Amino acid sequence: MKFRGLVLTLAILVMPTVALANTFPANHEEKPCDCKEGKRHHMTHKDWKAMMAEREQKLLAWVSQYTPEKKAEWTRVLEEKKNLRNQWMSPENSAKREQWKKERIAKMEALKKQFELGKITKEEFIKQSHGGKEMGHWKTFHELRIAVDKKDSKQAAILLNQLLEQTKQHNQLMKEKLAK
Repeated sequence: MKFRGLVLTLAILVMPTVALANTFPANHEEKPCDCKEGKRHHMTHKDWKAMMAEREQKLLAWVSQYTPEKKAEWTRVLEEKKNLRNQWMSPENSAKREQWKKERIAKMEALKKQFELGKITKEEFIKQSHGGKEMGHWKTFHELRIAVDKKDSKQAAILLNQLLEQTKQHNQLMKEKLAK
């Protein structure tokens, strides 16, 4: 049972990393998806970009409503995030992505061995496999959506500010990856 949990945890942690590390041909966006891999596969295609653009528009609408004084900062930070992602996914950085992927897989294998030998607990394994970062921005976005649905403007403003800081931190991590 422990092994199945470990394998599931590894799959959850490594698969998004591998999916993001893959490169697509430049003309990939023009082609319709002809795959038959099921419902979740669409996230690797242009639908993902559409979903992220929709989420960004929602976020900017909430910023306008709850923290209008920070709209310019939000716009700048989101644009920087897009530019950094485009740089990371560009063909010029394919060697960096591959190196990052190899290092990540090696780290996961080392952690897996430590876990199997009983040197670290499951909680430590999960925390270390995330590299010290939790997926806090997704949780914050979810909490923000709930606050907006409840029309809790005070909580929404707090969460928007928190999400702005998390996005800035993410941008900084991307800059560090690109600088390597």
